[in-house]
Amino acid sequence: MNKMERYFACALFLMLALWAPAQSRAQSPFDGTWRTNMAQAKLSPKPNVFFLSQGWYHCVSCNPTFDAKADGQDQAVTGQTYDTISVTETNPKSIAITTKKAGKVDFEQTRTVSADGKTLTVKTTSHPMNSDQAVTAEVTATRAGVAPSGVHATSGSWKISKLQESENGLTTTYKSTADDLTMSTPTGESYTAKFDGADYPVKGAYTYNAVSLKRIDPHTIEETDKRDGTVVEVSKMSVSPDGKKMTVVATNKLSDRTSTYIAEKK
Repeated sequence: MNKMERYFACALFLMLALWAPAQSRAQSPFDGTWRTNMAQAKLSPKPNVFFLSQGWYHCVSCNPTFDAKADGQDQAVTGQTYDTISVTETNPKSIAITTKKAGKVDFEQTRTVSADGKTLTVKTTSHPMNSDQAVTAEVTATRAGVAPSGVHATSGSWKISKLQESENGLTTTYKSTADDLTMSTPTGESYTAKFDGADYPVKGAYTYNAVSLKRIDPHTIEETDKRDGTVVEVSKMSVSPDGKKMTVVATNKLSDRTSTYIAEKK
């Protein structure tokens, strides 16, 4: 799955995303189009934590944390991939969230808790920066610990147990030369970066706007993503000897979550 969708770990349950940089030679094992197999993903067990209480939404596991009035109106926030958020209590067991960046909708989301209060279903529609191809995802999360009292039923600590995503969010294409790597996705995210550890610009992504690459060995690449100069994620990508499978170990430096993904060459 592509990079833009990976950052749902900040307690807003943004969709997870996978991407994998390529090697630098013309016949690199990384070159080609890769599809993430989410059935094989090992997601971080660290809970996402948020509360809705007395008309206010509190994102505890976001970095930085923030509070926003839950009145269905756009509320300004800082330090996130979006600059406004609106939160609405649709009923005692469900809330709706919309985020925007520079006035453009980033994602729309509903969170609904089960009748027994132990399972949270999160449905998200993400709107890429440079594409009209919306990406949809559905997350299932289980409650961690005891449900808090006196707050909205969706509140508390939630561990992600399952993630499904639309096909256009699962594929990434790489093409390399002797000096650099070009990455592109169906949703308009792209970059071209050299394997010299320097920062290079990223197009079409809200989550990061600069990338640096290092080649560890012929089958392994390390990528560092930054947003406005701050490191947001470090990923190590390794292609199997037969060139058919890529293992990506991604650590989100803001949420301190590490997840492992498996991509298969198409």
